[in-house]
Amino acid sequence: MSPTSPANPGCPTRRLTTAQALVAFLARQYTERDGRRQRLISATWGIFGHGNVAGIGQALVEAGGGRSGGGGNGGAGNGAAHRMPYLQGRNEQAMVHAAVGYARQSGRLSAHAVTTSIGPGATNLVTGAALATINRLPVLLLPGDTFATRPADPVLQQLEVEYAGDVSVNDCLRPVSRYFDRITRPEALIPAALQAMRVLADPAGTGAVTLALPQDVQAEAYDWPEEFFAERDWHVRRPAPDTHELEAAVRAVRSARRPLIVAGGGIRHSAAEETLAAFTAATRIPVASTQAGKGALRHDHPADVGGIGHTGTATADELARTADLVIGIGTRFSDFTTASGTLFANPAVRFLHLNITGFDAHKLAALPLVADARAGLEALTAALAGRGYRVDPAYETEYTGAKEEWEERVEASFATPDPTARPTQTQVLGLLDALVTEDDILINAAGSLPGDLHKLWRTRSRDQYHVEYGYSCMGYEIPAAIGVLLAAEGRTPRRPVWALVGDGTYLMNPTEIVTAVQENLPLKLVVLQNHGYASIGGLSESVGAERFGTAYRHRDADGGFTGPPLPVDLAANAASLGMRVLRATTVDDLRTALSEARDAGGPTCVYVETETPDTVSGPPPAQAWWDVPVAETASRPAAVKAREEYDRQVAARRRHL
Repeated sequence: MSPTSPANPGCPTRRLTTAQALVAFLARQYTERDGRRQRLISATWGIFGHGNVAGIGQALVEAGGGRSGGGGNGGAGNGAAHRMPYLQGRNEQAMVHAAVGYARQSGRLSAHAVTTSIGPGATNLVTGAALATINRLPVLLLPGDTFATRPADPVLQQLEVEYAGDVSVNDCLRPVSRYFDRITRPEALIPAALQAMRVLADPAGTGAVTLALPQDVQAEAYDWPEEFFAERDWHVRRPAPDTHELEAAVRAVRSARRPLIVAGGGIRHSAAEETLAAFTAATRIPVASTQAGKGALRHDHPADVGGIGHTGTATADELARTADLVIGIGTRFSDFTTASGTLFANPAVRFLHLNITGFDAHKLAALPLVADARAGLEALTAALAGRGYRVDPAYETEYTGAKEEWEERVEASFATPDPTARPTQTQVLGLLDALVTEDDILINAAGSLPGDLHKLWRTRSRDQYHVEYGYSCMGYEIPAAIGVLLAAEGRTPRRPVWALVGDGTYLMNPTEIVTAVQENLPLKLVVLQNHGYASIGGLSESVGAERFGTAYRHRDADGGFTGPPLPVDLAANAASLGMRVLRATTVDDLRTALSEARDAGGPTCVYVETETPDTVSGPPPAQAWWDVPVAETASRPAAVKAREEYDRQVAARRRHL
């Protein structure tokens, strides 16, 4: 007869370590939305050290670790359906990025766990955790922690705080986690694990969740109630709007003459793209998109007017300046979107914000419509249906005509008149644009590429455009692409996934190339070599910092960095990590290399040195401002001139009340 739980008399128990119990529990958690059920935690990334190797590491062996299962059932009683696949990372931050890429591609319905040792392994999680939480994407972090029982004090890698004995380096994760707990006793895992799953599956509250695991507690045995290991479904809800808020929203839309929708990432998380298309078909309201919302409508949809804000199109930004009603859907209204409070210039402008969180829905003194994006759009469409609302045909003609003019500027940026010349960055995007189909996925996060992509890329499917711009984290792209490939695993043929990086970003975090090689994932990596931080170099020049410290060059005689480019061969580096590398020196070379990479069955890198564009071949300049404060006093003419322009721009800022 099985022993019974003292907490639940009559309930059978199973004796496992805390780590074994956690892994067994995670393997039995599911999400459900719209009748679709999937594993909530489908795999665990890990780098092992003394703080987790004997705990979570051993538990993963018991749980049949490995991408396709394997191993025995151990004490956790794992059948094939309840194995916990293991993924081997090279950098702790990168493992979180990979997990975030997986979660985004999975529609936030499935996530990965990440286990690390104590000390630097744990603190390396902080950047990835911040990215996950800012972007509202679920990831479960399982850092090792110092001994709960304190048999020796201090232990290796322990942070000693004179005034607080219970603080460890893992406390750095508190402000970037949506839920944090330290499991100092085995039985404390039960409520903490349930709370962790609640947050991960909460569409309004998801983000990084941290369960800090002292290394001694991980290995400690306990009699766990069998009920803890029962399969559990977490319903991902779609809250409908309040009737009072809905009626106010209907009145606001019906009174608008120049409405504009700002589509954010909440549309994608809610899978509301078709609902948005139906709403625009009924109302003809134009749709601009944030970085996270790009793809809410296809680029060739009549109502799509492109990106909005500092990196937006002229079409969207001009509409924003004259809009009398801005309808935000699932957006945070960041400073890039609002042009630092200068974009929505109509004195009569008002805001209506459909968002699943009240915190976001009230931004810019908006009329809130707190609801799931799809449920809210369905309700708003139905409420307007019987009231005959549609924008004036002249307004529709205005924005569709402006969109056609912008497309001509896109074509000019993508044009390659000399096939033997070295390509510019925008020409690289143009060659890729001509090659891809709706199956392809593009991933980027930082540098000058997000601006060019937001303005110019022609998105063909709801999930093609994957630009992380909530945290704009250099080094996200390669591991995120691995996560996306894992999320799309099993599809035949496999979707082409492109990670686009500049040389600065590549040097930040190329390590997960090794993981792509190990797993034989057909990652398509495009490395654009421009010998420095191109985006920040341009920003530096505009704010009077004269491109200081932004070029990758040898020092000159005066101690600056204006000498020859550094002899760094990133293509050779990628090859040394196991990738097949295709070097391209001309437009024609690049066209061939991109096509070959797209067809490749294994990890492939396309390396190209880009040319600095002129005013004709380069991307259109920023169509709206972005606030980067300039030195208020300076002796150098560049900074003095930059401050004059800053004062002129900042005078246009307003608070929407």
